[in-house]
Amino acid sequence: MDQYTATLDLLRRLPPTKVERNVEILCQLVPDMASDLLLEVDQPLRVAQDHDGREYLCSEYNRDSDSYRSPWTNTYNPPLSDGALPSKKLRELEIAMNDAFDTYRDMYYEGGLSSVYLWDQEDGGFAGSKASQTGNHGAWDSIHTLEVHERGRQAQYKIVSTTMLWVGNASAADDAAGVNGVSLSGTMTRDLEQVKNLAKYDEHIPNIGRLIEDQENKMRNSLSEVYFGKTKDVVQELRTLESAAKQRQEQSLRRNLFEEMGKINKRSAGSS
Repeated sequence: MDQYTATLDLLRRLPPTKVERNVEILCQLVPDMASDLLLEVDQPLRVAQDHDGREYLCSEYNRDSDSYRSPWTNTYNPPLSDGALPSKKLRELEIAMNDAFDTYRDMYYEGGLSSVYLWDQEDGGFAGSKASQTGNHGAWDSIHTLEVHERGRQAQYKIVSTTMLWVGNASAADDAAGVNGVSLSGTMTRDLEQVKNLAKYDEHIPNIGRLIEDQENKMRNSLSEVYFGKTKDVVQELRTLESAAKQRQEQSLRRNLFEEMGKINKRSAGSS
C-alpha cells in the first residue's frame, strides 16, 4: 500500500467529526500530499457572508486561492481580481439552480443552507457542486459534484454524492460539566451515471434535481438502517425499561409453561 492510499485509509477509520483537525495534522506530516488531501477529502462545510450580508457555503469548489465565491453575488470574499468565474450562459443557469435548490432545501429540511456552483470545462461541457448543510443537535452535510456532457438532444450526467452525518445529545453545558453524551457520526459516498433527454438548456435543472433527490433519499435510508437501526438494536440489548423483578417473573412464567408443555407431550406419547 502506497503512502497516499494509506493516508486515506487512516482517515476513513478516524471520527468524521474531527476530520478537519486530522487532515490538518496529516498535511503537516506529509506536506507533499497536502493539496491532494484537501481536494480528495470532504470536510464539514463552513459558512461565510458576502458583501450583501447573505450567507453561503464554502468548499473546495468555490475556492480560488484563499477566497471563496458567493453564488448570489458572483464575487469573491476576500476580493480577488482574477478569480475564476463561470461564463455568462452558465452563470444564468447557476442562478436558476440556486433558486431551485433553495426551495428544495426549504421543503425537505426546513432549514439550513444550500449553495450551487458551476464552472466551464475545456471539452465544452460543464461541472458543478451542490452543497447543503442542516442541523441543530447535529449536522447533515451533503456535497454533490457533477459533470455534464451534452450529446445532441441528450445529456450525460455523472454525479458523486457524499453525505457527512453527526448527531449528538450533549449540550455545551453538559460538556463543560463533564457529563457524557451520545455522539453518532458517519460518512457515505455514492456515485451514479445516467443519460437523460434534453430538449432545451434549462432542462438541466429538473434533470439534475431528480438525480440528486433520488441519491439523497437512498443515502438517507441507508444511513438510517446502518447507523440508527444498528444503534437502536444495541441500545435495546443493553438497556430495558422493564424492572429486573418483572423480567424474572416473565422468565419464570416461560420456564413453567415449557415444563407443563413437556409433561403434556410425555403423557400424550405414553397413551398412544
